[in-house]
Amino acid sequence: MSISSLTAADLKVAFLSAAYNISNKKEIINELNVFPVPDGDTGTNMTLTIMSAAEDVKRISEPDLSSLSKAISSGSLRGARGNSGVILSQLFRGFCKDIKSKDTLDTIDLSEAFQRAVDTAYKAVMKPKEGTILTVARGMSEKASEIAENVTDIIEFGEIIIEHGDKVLLDTPNLLPVLKEAGVVDSGGQGLMEVMRGALSAIKGERIALNDAPEAKISAPETDITKMRGSSREDISTADIKYTYCTEFIVNLSKPISEIAADRFKSFLLSIGDSLVFVYDDEIVKIHVHTNHPGQAFEKGLSYGSLTNMKIDNMKEEHSERVALERERLKDQYPEAMYSFSDEKPSDDKPSDDVPEEAKKFGFIAVSPGEGISRIFEGIGIDHIISGGQTMNPSTDDILSAAEKVNAETVFIFPNNSNIILAANQAESICKDKKLIVVPTTAVPQCVTAMLEFSDSLSGEENMRAMTDSLANVRCGEITYAVRDTQIGGTDIKEGDIMGLTGGSIASSGNDISDVAFNMIDSMADDESELISIYYGKDISEEQANALSERLSEKYPDCEVELNYGGQPIYYYIVSVE
Repeated sequence: MSISSLTAADLKVAFLSAAYNISNKKEIINELNVFPVPDGDTGTNMTLTIMSAAEDVKRISEPDLSSLSKAISSGSLRGARGNSGVILSQLFRGFCKDIKSKDTLDTIDLSEAFQRAVDTAYKAVMKPKEGTILTVARGMSEKASEIAENVTDIIEFGEIIIEHGDKVLLDTPNLLPVLKEAGVVDSGGQGLMEVMRGALSAIKGERIALNDAPEAKISAPETDITKMRGSSREDISTADIKYTYCTEFIVNLSKPISEIAADRFKSFLLSIGDSLVFVYDDEIVKIHVHTNHPGQAFEKGLSYGSLTNMKIDNMKEEHSERVALERERLKDQYPEAMYSFSDEKPSDDKPSDDVPEEAKKFGFIAVSPGEGISRIFEGIGIDHIISGGQTMNPSTDDILSAAEKVNAETVFIFPNNSNIILAANQAESICKDKKLIVVPTTAVPQCVTAMLEFSDSLSGEENMRAMTDSLANVRCGEITYAVRDTQIGGTDIKEGDIMGLTGGSIASSGNDISDVAFNMIDSMADDESELISIYYGKDISEEQANALSERLSEKYPDCEVELNYGGQPIYYYIVSVE
């Protein structure tokens, strides 16, 4: 069997097979995490990223390379999660830019597309690190360039490239010592190889099917904090809702939209509604608008391209339903209480505090791993909270959706996790409706410190510098448990051991959570430390947390020890020393 070129139909099947293959093997990829902690999520993030694109690809019944490229590029861009997912989306984006104007693909076309994919991905990462998915991608691209002119059979071409990619992957521990010490290859590189293998299988006529086992089904993280706060508010009348329909849709652009055309499109939407969020790149426009005429919004969108992800919610009906549900919930919870429910407009002497927010200069979004931390964030002025963190990194689209809900000219984003920063940066780069600024926080305590540095009298850039500078004064650590035997930094770790992680290394380990936490914090603190902040997780009792706090207060009598309920999973404690 010999194949000299690929059609769009061939590529569609290959892409879906690639997506299903990595989805089926995501847990194996997750287990390649360097640190043996229960939050390995590379396989999950890469799967969610590619499956977002796969949903768009499946909807194309008669693909050409142009429509297929848009679906793959836009879908993976919106669904990108975690560093590995963002890099994978950039590889797809570069590849698709190179092939979108062609009719079929031969080995030279594929080689050129691989090169552009690698160039695009490297540019997306501020400090590319070798021994990662980038190294594996570049190795395969270089091999493709080397053989493209002499190997015209695409199956042979793919087999040679994958064989070379596997060799590069096996060499990643020699490029990153931390991989060698842990006895693993790079998880992102392994994920990329599964993508390649899945695609080649389909080209050979052996397409991969999606495993329907429960563990193959992944739920995206919830991003709407109103589910935590409760938003039924029976004192708001449906008469206060000026525009009835919350309308959302995506326009797959038939050609890139100019700034002038985008401004005209936005002006039209504002003429028929409000609460507009308008985000676009070269391939898609994502729209959210409140209007009484969703059909007119759709018609306008059709003048720029095809529509997908169309969603209309009747806000008046939803409000009435929420009031009814809240009424029943309260009656069940407090059966002896007296109630007075009304859907009428509140009187003038009882003004509603749930009216639409006035536009403001600055707004704030933070990613929170626990309900207690979310409440703390609300208390320090965070406008919108995205539930997430380790094991459930929010996507670029999640972050953009959160930004839609903040009525501010400039919105600061606190990722609070190193694996979310790239997705946040990607959202910042494609949001056109308002200015997003990512403060590169890698832990919850850094967000609290950064918010204390904010000043409304400073510009966005000045606040960014002040908040970023403040992060250097915060030393952070986390307590969790090991999921496998390994050796890190000369420390032997056994499955089930408790570990204290700080500064990218294991600061303490043992069998007792309190002792490990105390020893880790002791390694972080010194005589000049002024504040120790402790956020205890959902698996730690208040009594356990108080005992640790008292023990630290005795050791550091001149240092304030602040104890907070965080409610986060996986990590028994998140701590900081300032």
